[in-house]
Amino acid sequence: MHEYGIAYDLYATARRAALENHADRVLRVNVDVGKLAMVNPEQVVFLFDIIKEDDPLFSKSTLECREVLAETACTCGYRGNEVHVCPSCGALPEIVKGREIVVTNVEIEVDD
Repeated sequence: MHEYGIAYDLYATARRAALENHADRVLRVNVDVGKLAMVNPEQVVFLFDIIKEDDPLFSKSTLECREVLAETACTCGYRGNEVHVCPSCGALPEIVKGREIVVTNVEIEVDD
């Protein structure tokens, strides 16, 4: 179950960012998950909630996953969403976007 490792990495990344910015609370962690990343976002959210359970820094935090569609490019000039066969020339297009899992934003709260 590689979702646990992904959830832990997202937690660790958000925690590091929060501590570097002297946060008192993490409110939300926003993540882009590529449709081709072979990850179940609901499972990642569930595991993230378990991992953060005992960390007071994350007591009110949520993990928001946004699905990113695949984008491909072919040597013939085609750019689009077809992953398996280029509709213009029949070649295998290169996947440009859609396999990534990226923390895009960590919302924190800092008490004065």
